[in-house]
Amino acid sequence: MTTNDHQPTEAPVPAPAQRLALHSLAPDFYQAMIAVDRAARKGIDHTLAELVKVHASMINGCAFCIDMHSTDALKGGEQDHRLLSLPAWRETPWFTARERAALALTESITLLTQGHVPDAVYAEAAARFDETELAQLIALIVTINAWNRIGVASRLSPAAK
Repeated sequence: MTTNDHQPTEAPVPAPAQRLALHSLAPDFYQAMIAVDRAARKGIDHTLAELVKVHASMINGCAFCIDMHSTDALKGGEQDHRLLSLPAWRETPWFTARERAALALTESITLLTQGHVPDAVYAEAAARFDETELAQLIALIVTINAWNRIGVASRLSPAAK
């Protein structure tokens, strides 16, 4: 007999220790990142922004950002099955053409060394977003990638739940 109640039989393994606290050791840089983040989000739909942030964070393996942005997405009304299927978004029927273009662009920019940003990926995004939206989307993708690198390099970890 199976049950939906998941009761762990062992305690979770603690996260690795944080390497450094960038916000206190490089406060000017950290505040500048917060300002860049605020500017990058302007004009981007909240749902789309969180999908992009979670997807990039999954690709980059940033546990802190995955946790933060999936929590924010769920609070904003995003559906859990969409978040859980982001690694296989091409194989699902529940992302719009606009979201798909943004996710493809997110992958290309995040995995820059694996073929840069192909013309077809850029053209699809340009067809779905006006120039200002596209510029903001690129800014958002660049910014979440910077945050991911901060999180991974300093070993930021989500709080235990």
